[in-house]
Amino acid sequence: MSIQKSSLGALTLGAVGVVYGDIGTSVLYAVKEVFGSGHVPFHHDNVLGILSIIFWTLTFIISIKYVALVLRADNHGEGGLVAMLSLASQSVQDKPAVRKVLMLVGVFGTCLFYGDGVITPAISVLSAVEGLEIVSPAFHSAILPLTLLILLGLFAVQKRGTADIGRFFGPIMCIWFAAIAVLGVVHIAHTPEVLWAVGPQYALRFLLNQPMTTFLVLGAVVLCVTGGEALYADMGHFGRKPIRLAWFALVMPALVLNYFGQGALLLQDPSAVKNPFFMMAPSWARFPMVGLATLATVIASQALITGAFSVTKQVIQLGYLPRFQVWHTSVKQAGQIFMPFVNWGLFVAIVLAVLLFRSSSNLAAAYGVAVTLDMLITTVLTFFVVRYTWGYPLWLCIGATGVFFLVDLAFFSSNLIKLVDGGWFPLLIAAGVYTVMLTWKDGRRLIRKKLKEHAIDLQSFLEAIFISPPVRVPGTAVFLTAERGTVPNAFLHNLKHNKVLHEVNLFVTVHHHEVPWIGMNKRIDVEALGHDCWQVVVHYGYKNDPDLPKALQMLQCLGRELEPMTTSYFLSRDTVCPTPGGGMAQWREKIFAQMHLNASAAADFLNLPSNAVVELGGKIEI
Repeated sequence: MSIQKSSLGALTLGAVGVVYGDIGTSVLYAVKEVFGSGHVPFHHDNVLGILSIIFWTLTFIISIKYVALVLRADNHGEGGLVAMLSLASQSVQDKPAVRKVLMLVGVFGTCLFYGDGVITPAISVLSAVEGLEIVSPAFHSAILPLTLLILLGLFAVQKRGTADIGRFFGPIMCIWFAAIAVLGVVHIAHTPEVLWAVGPQYALRFLLNQPMTTFLVLGAVVLCVTGGEALYADMGHFGRKPIRLAWFALVMPALVLNYFGQGALLLQDPSAVKNPFFMMAPSWARFPMVGLATLATVIASQALITGAFSVTKQVIQLGYLPRFQVWHTSVKQAGQIFMPFVNWGLFVAIVLAVLLFRSSSNLAAAYGVAVTLDMLITTVLTFFVVRYTWGYPLWLCIGATGVFFLVDLAFFSSNLIKLVDGGWFPLLIAAGVYTVMLTWKDGRRLIRKKLKEHAIDLQSFLEAIFISPPVRVPGTAVFLTAERGTVPNAFLHNLKHNKVLHEVNLFVTVHHHEVPWIGMNKRIDVEALGHDCWQVVVHYGYKNDPDLPKALQMLQCLGRELEPMTTSYFLSRDTVCPTPGGGMAQWREKIFAQMHLNASAAADFLNLPSNAVVELGGKIEI
């Protein structure tokens, strides 16, 4: 029993460090943006009304929607938008048109993650460093250079992995939540009437008396729940119970106390609106708070960067992106990876965001659109999971998700007002990534179609060549083929140029499924083709790490062990040639051809030994 308790405690501490970094640092800018917008006349009732709206937003969206409902939608223990998308799409397999729309919507939601991934580190680190200006106005000119320096250091250490520093995330974030709770309690003690704001009547009164103002400030209020998606995305790492325990036992109480403390400060001193969070701290504690806030925002950014690597890997295996170079940064945990292209691509976009917007207030205008649209997409996908996977009655599904949909829609609509002021930025990033993903998916479909047109049936071809077989040579040849039952181009080229056939021939198709994990007991399917030739299908989920040599060692039915020194892997390395009047616009075909050319080698992706790979090229016109 003690082991279980210890395990739960360790997982809960880890969840505090990784899951709640983003939402935990929202206190730096959420209240400042609500009252700094100029939309809310500054007096006692309005402060209580806004605090009540913030409290019930946290309660409704995080506690009820994500913690109570969405966390139940686990896909073999995994969470996140990709897991939700695969659950929803599988639930409507018998409705192809609906499934296609769901896939497009879900993939766009995944693309929004990258837009969010650019804004989050930029606004978080910038808002923390801006605290220096409260310490002394002389620091103003150093804010941007210092922010960029911190971000450069953060992205530069990614290649070393997070195993060594990750163990400190939980304790540091616990200190952070304790510190912000204490700051809140001190100011609440001076103005305890702010506690009345927990009553929903204050939020309702504000809404009824000032409906237009409420609509306008929702775009800033939503900043208090940015990072809510992380609760679901990281469920596979920590589990449902530790995430729920961390939220109710530490994170939500600390956030509420701090938000109410900021409200109490504003009632005492309205001039504190320029940066209520840092002005809560006594003058002697402001510099240490800037340091602690910077650490907290770096941790929040780290979790998002790591998430970007993980999501990219999953999307690659679902067939929406070309293969990227992947480094494994831990020998113990397969999930700890580093992708150089994704890492530095994110860094460049973040630097651009910092230089373009130059302050956390300006970035706040860009922040809400991507977050609220992602929340809206999650709600839509949840409806299909509740209705078709769990099988609940239609009226209950509409009732359960319809309210969330209306709330998410209200937040999203409010943020659309900020579209011109910066909301376009994450949407532009998401649209760019979405175009790339669909171009890759459509390009791969065109290649498969082209190969199918000229495909030769494997069984018939083998029967023909064994009428007068070529010379057999010792060893095993593994031929990779995209379509099961067809002759690989590499096999044809090998026969044509080398005029030999290996002693054992494996025709291998690697199939990636829309489920997170596929166990070793379901890893391979084997079909005998005669003459020591075998058709092999290898199955992987989108979170499995492909390792083809390891999978092929399971072929006990061959009656022999595959010797690494006598096994060769034959791959087709095709060059794509765009042609007018094809299946895509010419510019998309050119983009696809370039992506295909620069994609990481299949040998690396499948973990093939470099000294045993033979690549035979060809051309494909699309």
